[in-house]
Amino acid sequence: MKFGMDLLLWTDAVDETAFPVFGKIKEIGFDIAELPLFDRATRPAVMRAAGKELDALKLGRTAVTVVSENENLLSPDAAVREHGVAMLKRMVDLAAEAGCSTLAGPIHSAIGAFTGKGPAEEEWKRSVEALRRVAEHAERRGVKLAVEPLNRYECYFLTGSESACRYIDDIHSPVCGVLYDTFHANIEEKDVSEAIALLKGKINHVHISENDRSTPGAGQVRWEKTFAALAKINYDGPMVIEAFGAQLARITAATKIWRQMFSTQEQFARDGLAFMRKMAKRYF
Repeated sequence: MKFGMDLLLWTDAVDETAFPVFGKIKEIGFDIAELPLFDRATRPAVMRAAGKELDALKLGRTAVTVVSENENLLSPDAAVREHGVAMLKRMVDLAAEAGCSTLAGPIHSAIGAFTGKGPAEEEWKRSVEALRRVAEHAERRGVKLAVEPLNRYECYFLTGSESACRYIDDIHSPVCGVLYDTFHANIEEKDVSEAIALLKGKINHVHISENDRSTPGAGQVRWEKTFAALAKINYDGPMVIEAFGAQLARITAATKIWRQMFSTQEQFARDGLAFMRKMAKRYF
């Protein structure tokens, strides 16, 4: 099992100022650093430099991104969908420049964009067609995609294991799988054991996050069931803590985390890693 930490605990961008965080992640004992690819102006040269820094530290790496409303793969406007496909292909390229194994996130549709209705079949077809093209590009670049279902308050398109299973089947790509996130599953899944069993062979990335976004193990996520179910399906991919620093204004506004959820970033990361190791030792 490889354990990771998302840089979003400290920063929401990949640039030279983020490089010192890599050393912190390594010192704490993680195997992987997850790089946020939210800034559309991120330069390939910076990603290559980040990759060299991570190589020197012998840290693996993954990346995470999101889709905005003017990039929405569900849009009836073909130009908007094309913009989304081009953006995601570029994020794949940036991930490849840094040597990331996976590009993860809710890349199926625009986060926080609602129509007041549930997903329509035409929207499903648009998203599948668009992301299939991204997956073909990702396969050529040697990067896996991990598609993340969100809870109903953040999206209406992909909100649980059943829809995620169907979506990945329709994409039908060897590099495209599911990002299973414990925060969202805690809201949407009736039984996490059944949800994970349904996704057997499709989960290629896991985000560890408590129900209130505090330290993993300190809240109400059904951790025993989660780890036992992941072990039962022989999951052996990355297990990455997703957490958000309160000092990041853009992230705070998007995640609606208004309370301080930990004493220091470093303590949060240490406690979270210790919890993951304890649970993995017990069930794997």
